[in-house]
Amino acid sequence: MRIDELLKGASERLTFVSDTGPLDAQLLLAHVLDVPTSYFYTWPEKQVEVTVIEVFEALLKRREKGEPVAYLLGHQAFWALDIEVAPCTLIPRADTERLVEVALSVMEEGKTVRILDLGTGTGAIALSLASELPMSKVIGVDLVDEAVALATRNAKRNRIQNAEFIQSSWFDSLEKTERFDLIVSNPPYIDPEDEHLSQGDVRFEPKSALVAENHGLADIEHIISAAQGFLLPKGYLMFEHGYDQASEVQRRFIEAGFVKVESFQDLGGNDRVTIGQWV
Repeated sequence: MRIDELLKGASERLTFVSDTGPLDAQLLLAHVLDVPTSYFYTWPEKQVEVTVIEVFEALLKRREKGEPVAYLLGHQAFWALDIEVAPCTLIPRADTERLVEVALSVMEEGKTVRILDLGTGTGAIALSLASELPMSKVIGVDLVDEAVALATRNAKRNRIQNAEFIQSSWFDSLEKTERFDLIVSNPPYIDPEDEHLSQGDVRFEPKSALVAENHGLADIEHIISAAQGFLLPKGYLMFEHGYDQASEVQRRFIEAGFVKVESFQDLGGNDRVTIGQWV
């Protein structure tokens, strides 16, 4: 079968499960053939071997069941990095890049700073900041051992040497004397009753990284309370959160004594990141 014929059929099948069916099909076939997607525009008439079609078909069937493309490929682009992904962690998303942008906006370029990433997962946030702030020291923590190992591999994968990853339930494994200029987190923030948990890609992602009690705010509340003992004076704490949680997160920052509390919008115009400065 020709490449263009194969992609046409796959795109039509994936239209029922994905808003990006044609792109999904191209990414999966490019992965199987080990070529860039641009190859398909140059060689649309090239014949595909039966063995390749069989592997491609197996991936298509998994995608038709809703399994995320990133898990099927084993990696995902984030910031300027190529991030290995696995079902033990969330898939890095474009909206989370907003957290990186806001973090960089409050850090002085060229200054040596200490940064903590709570619930680091793949390490995408920590590694993005470490790559942009080479004078910084970045620590990422995660409760899940497999995530810590994955983030460590991603540091090596992207040749980043100023970040390290440790197993910890939030701050528990850190020395009580440690202090940071910046603490960032993309914590669980979805209400356990949210209907979206049974839809789309999130069905395949770990619920422990998605769901928090108290309408999705429990972990954010805990971090705001505990972070005060780990921030340097004038240090910043910032979160990614749900599109409708900004006012509640701001209120908790203010009640805890933070100043310069502000929220920032994501690419879709939704409030996505809220920050506060410790005094």
